Amino acid sequence: MQGLGVGSGVLSGGILETVLPEAAEAAPSTIGPDETQITLRLNGKSTQLSVEPRVTLLDALRNRLGMTGVKRVCDRGSCGACTMIINGKVMYGCTVLAIDVQGKDIQTIEGLAPEGKFHPVSEAFVNNDAQQCGFCTPGFVMAVKGYLDRNPNPTMEEVEKGLGGNFCRCGTYVGIRPAVLEAAKKMKGGSRNA
Repeated sequence: MQGLGVGSGVLSGGILETVLPEAAEAAPSTIGPDETQITLRLNGKSTQLSVEPRVTLLDALRNRLGMTGVKRVCDRGSCGACTMIINGKVMYGCTVLAIDVQGKDIQTIEGLAPEGKFHPVSEAFVNNDAQQCGFCTPGFVMAVKGYLDRNPNPTMEEVEKGLGGNFCRCGTYVGIRPAVLEAAKKMKGGSRNA
């Protein structure tokens, strides 16, 4: 039985021949655009980094800046684990190129509250046991913050619909929903039902 494998050779007349060293040296070391210097306005501070133009904001934050609050789960904009707020709009970091958000205000969970303090949304999550494994929690907290900025006085039904873009594998929705209503009260918006 014959097979074809992938390696550092070429198939010629049924015999695998190695690539000549001269050909390997002539090949470019990288293919594609080089990294470019960008400046992001991240959690109120200007941050410079170098990225290839194809790098998502999620990857730039996690891999270049060590910000692990944004999580990579689906990498397709369908789970919400990488949720952040960009210019006041709730967005998935995996669907945005880092190079495209230069000059925009980017807020992640790391910048939500001063060091040693809880934001009212984070505090409400703790009070309502709205996290289990915690992997989806930062994305949910950011989605809730953005949601309450737009709708400061939600009903339970509005909360259920308003957070449909974030998913929790552990199923902590029974804690998350009341946490949103508690956070609304603490943020002075209130809620129409508790």
